[in-house]
Amino acid sequence: MRTVFIIGFDGALASAITGIIDLFRLAGVTWARINDMPPEQEFTTRLLTDGGKPCRCINGITLLADGDWQDYPAGDSGADLVIVPTIGAPIGQVLTANPELIQWLGGFRQTASGQVRVASNCTGAFLLAEAGLLDGRQATTHWGFGNQFRQRFPAVDLQPDRLITVDGHVACAGGGMAWWDLGVYLVERYAGAKIARELAKAFVIDAGRTSQAPYGALQARRYHSDAAILKLQDWLDANYTEPVTLQTLAGLAGLTERSLIRRFKAATGDTPTGYLQILRIEAARQHLENSRSAIEEVTRMVGYEDVSSFSRLFRKHTGLAPGIYRARFGR
Repeated sequence: MRTVFIIGFDGALASAITGIIDLFRLAGVTWARINDMPPEQEFTTRLLTDGGKPCRCINGITLLADGDWQDYPAGDSGADLVIVPTIGAPIGQVLTANPELIQWLGGFRQTASGQVRVASNCTGAFLLAEAGLLDGRQATTHWGFGNQFRQRFPAVDLQPDRLITVDGHVACAGGGMAWWDLGVYLVERYAGAKIARELAKAFVIDAGRTSQAPYGALQARRYHSDAAILKLQDWLDANYTEPVTLQTLAGLAGLTERSLIRRFKAATGDTPTGYLQILRIEAARQHLENSRSAIEEVTRMVGYEDVSSFSRLFRKHTGLAPGIYRARFGR
């Protein structure tokens, strides 16, 4: 039987702890019970905390621990898998309060790849990154904290649209309830596709999700200090529905077109055209969620004329066609 350690700490999201424990403990069990077969438990779990003390989660629930992570050698804990749940409290506060845990997690940096040994859910990736486990690796976190993550950990190849990333022996899952996607994925890695499919069916989980892009706002990057580009971003925010040319933007900024592209890219990580697309797609999402306007009308409202081109662009940014997006998120 495989052993999974879940790391508990004050300010964690309770469901990301208890939910992942349920998934692992009931893999091979619930499906068997449904079908009146002998259960075959695949995993055992242990909730480990600092000193083995209870951890008080962000919702006020206190969880009793099964042990102390300090009793296990860093990097060679004896567990098949170590999982860090979501940080529910202010992220900086949790990082500051847990230096020993971060040092312990850092012991997994040199673990040989081949199988996932360490995983995080949502903002738990901040703890892995602070420990140095994600430097030079692909990772994901909650879409809403992507900018904060990039600022703090520039050495990490962040993929904020991805629901799950796996790079070597480290896996990360995206926002909030992505722990169920992570859990089913890891059960498949360790116990096989059949057990994972049965688990997903038993828990009524859609195991086919690959992107968190449909759920997140497209974030216009403003964490820079280039005053000229910030002024242009303000202008684009107010005028994105109008025809916009590179020549117009360069004139507003007092720059050559070549300098504008270079500085805009350096400040925002995107081209002026790419930034304008983000503004228009985000506006289109709001219309699709909150109005009954036809897709052709929404296309014109956000500054496009060709519906097919708009639909392709919308799908590129959100992972869904406009009609499917409205069916899922419209009022």
